[in-house]
Amino acid sequence: MDYKPILLKEEFNIEKIYTIHYFEYMNDFSFQGESHNFWEFLYVDKGAVEITAGKSFHRLEKGEIVFHQPNEFHKVTADGKIAPNLIVVSFECNDSHMEFFQRKILNLDETERSILGIIISEAKETFDGRLDDPYQEEMFLKSSAPFGSLQMIRIALERFLLHIIRRYHTPSAISKNNSTKFLKTTKQRGDQDIFTRVTTYLGNHLSEKLTIEKICKDNLIGRSQLQKIFQEQSGLGIIEYFSKMKIETAKGMMRTEHLNFTQISEKLGYSSIHYFSRQFKKITGMTPSEYISSIKALSDKK
Repeated sequence: MDYKPILLKEEFNIEKIYTIHYFEYMNDFSFQGESHNFWEFLYVDKGAVEITAGKSFHRLEKGEIVFHQPNEFHKVTADGKIAPNLIVVSFECNDSHMEFFQRKILNLDETERSILGIIISEAKETFDGRLDDPYQEEMFLKSSAPFGSLQMIRIALERFLLHIIRRYHTPSAISKNNSTKFLKTTKQRGDQDIFTRVTTYLGNHLSEKLTIEKICKDNLIGRSQLQKIFQEQSGLGIIEYFSKMKIETAKGMMRTEHLNFTQISEKLGYSSIHYFSRQFKKITGMTPSEYISSIKALSDKK
């Protein structure tokens, strides 16, 4: 047989990556701005920020992303109320399709947020140093970086851009298959619905000391099924997942500076400040005092 190949066309070719950041800012953080000759996007994972893009001023809410084209001046400021979590990625790409992203503020869907999570997770395994240093100008590879990690990041970033353009160009086609080309079985959809419903429940009960039995009873689900779903969806047991939710909430509360550690531990249902501190260090690797000092140091760094 005479096989004939198809040349694989590249719509996007990410040639260089300059920075990958996941920031946990104080609620009064302000970055006075910069411009550079490569692309950058900023995604609001939690909270809200006020940005300047060229001569335009915007407020970005959770779930929104802004793209800064090369040589566009941009700065970001927390709104003084909510301590924001931000993802910032800068890269070089000279493909004509990047014109789509000029002066764009977009909402990300579930698939795109998932791809961002892959990029951040891969970057943590690939680069030395912290991903939350806003003044880092060069990333260094870990000697233990996984095989192909840079290519994995590149592929994920290119897929991220492709998915956004396809979704905004063909919204009806995307919505029909839930923003992804991968078919989900009825069971997978059901498990995702349960996971979403239970995580919402957990978020509404952060001030309580929940047991697995109470979670199961309130959500009409068996213990083994619940544990299996959480392991598959998050890689964690449900109580461990709930503990991480509490600590993530505590981190945000700390960065607003409106409550002290004792007040935060009480609001989140901990029996004592000492138990709260132990749990915080177990999950983050730092005590509450070390965490807030670290965040402040990065915020105040010049």
